[in-house]
Amino acid sequence: MSGTTVTPHLRDLTEADRGRIEAITRTVGLFREDEVAIALEVFDEAVSGSPANTYSVLGAESEGLLSGWICWGPTTCTLGTYDLYWMAVDPGIQGSGVGTALLSEMERRLAGLARIILIETAGRTDYAGTRAFYQARGYSPVAVVPDFYAPGDDQVVFVKTGGFHG
Repeated sequence: MSGTTVTPHLRDLTEADRGRIEAITRTVGLFREDEVAIALEVFDEAVSGSPANTYSVLGAESEGLLSGWICWGPTTCTLGTYDLYWMAVDPGIQGSGVGTALLSEMERRLAGLARIILIETAGRTDYAGTRAFYQARGYSPVAVVPDFYAPGDDQVVFVKTGGFHG
């Protein structure tokens, strides 16, 4: 299906989606085991119904199957800055527009709230497609922190300011 454009059905996620969220996140093949565990902790908090929760999550279904997810929230101690914490799309459907649909809907929901959306991602070679994806959607790389995640694994910080459509 990769390369074929699909129009995914976007929907709120629930606790019942946890298994599929874990499968998608693992199948991407970029995340270490400890990172998958953190993604699931964030997901669990987002769908917990806790009044203290600040995370928002959204899923994309393609042909009736959850095929991607995104998580974002306000950045602590800032005014109008939001972090995109997690986004993962099933590798079998990458390149079909699912990631773009998820990112666009996050931006739409943040229109009028966000001044800045910040994305932190890895600088490893296997993340080149991820970095190109964000740049193609108007996110600019503004900082590189050498060896941030591990020796040889830089952190690349992307931002987008304004231009969020409502």
